[in-house]
Amino acid sequence: MRTLKRTSVPVLVFALLTTASSLALAQSPSQSDAQKAFDQMKTLSGKWQGKLTTTPVGAMGAKQGMPITITLRTTSSGNAILHEVTSGGMKDDPITMLYLDGDRLMLTHYCDAGNRPRMVAKPSPDGRTIEFDFLDLAGPTADGHMDRAVFTFIDATHHTEDWTYILPNNTPVIAHFSLQRTN
Repeated sequence: MRTLKRTSVPVLVFALLTTASSLALAQSPSQSDAQKAFDQMKTLSGKWQGKLTTTPVGAMGAKQGMPITITLRTTSSGNAILHEVTSGGMKDDPITMLYLDGDRLMLTHYCDAGNRPRMVAKPSPDGRTIEFDFLDLAGPTADGHMDRAVFTFIDATHHTEDWTYILPNNTPVIAHFSLQRTN
């Protein structure tokens, strides 16, 4: 009987530890879709150059093929992404902040129109596209507001962005940026 106890105790301890480890792994939450999308957006950190096209053509005075530079920078100890658009043909350099809010990936656009629309991300199942849809807005809407942004990942050195702006008469204008990484 004594021999049985000596053999059984280590086996029992091993079985309990294995079961506890398995349960801990099974119960630990997997990375949320928002976190995965945020991590994917972080891969865009760097400087990008490309051309702007609009639909309808020439909307809001934009010149088709206007050169554009977009800089994305991970900041705040990895808790936010700063997105800045610059071009000689624009009156200002609008910025956008991307960040996690609980289980949502959020975008706040600080617009030339003086308002701040917030949008919520919806990643595509294949991971190639992250769509941000309008949630709410702070500030005036007399000049319209940004309503949607879509980031499409092509490869490590190419991506596109499609930003939808709603004019005061509810007409959408889509600004399309076809971008290539420069650093």
